[in-house]
Amino acid sequence: MSILNIRQVCPLARIALQRIATADFATTSAPVPKEKVEVSQVVHNRNPRNLERLRIAWKPQGYHLESPGRSYWHKLVLTSSSRFISARVVHFTGKVVVEASTNEWCIKKHLYNTKDVSAYQNLAKVLARRCLEFGLIEMESDFKDVDPETKVGKFAKIIEEEGITLSEPKRYLPAYPFHQTRPEKPWVVTED
Repeated sequence: MSILNIRQVCPLARIALQRIATADFATTSAPVPKEKVEVSQVVHNRNPRNLERLRIAWKPQGYHLESPGRSYWHKLVLTSSSRFISARVVHFTGKVVVEASTNEWCIKKHLYNTKDVSAYQNLAKVLARRCLEFGLIEMESDFKDVDPETKVGKFAKIIEEEGITLSEPKRYLPAYPFHQTRPEKPWVVTED
């Protein structure tokens, strides 16, 4: 396509070609003056999980009669089928945030069996690594009262050894003037 055809097709390309044609490519030894850079006073945080990390986001309570409960921002769910194991971190809205399964080829090719203790341990390492890369370090789980010698107990133990906390902190609620104690704000760093 020639330059004339590009100019006819796209007016932005025409403007870019005019700038290139009129540009002076001669090098100068004098320093180029820099304009004063102004920093914006308003910060727009586009991280949807930021309020959850600060512990001030709304945390659903669920209904009192629900047996697993729904008081979490992120929950670790471990499911086992007849041939495979899958672990996922689910947001309270129902969306899967991070997922790992022994059905994935890259995990399955390193396993002798996709349902034994070794599979649970390796799946825990892979899921913990993906959570840390995603930025999740705290999540709820139902593995608190599990025997540590079972497959699920070893899965939970390795998740915690890799740096994931299997419980979420409580939501920060502001103190009212009539409260006697003031809770520490999670975003304030106190020096020791």
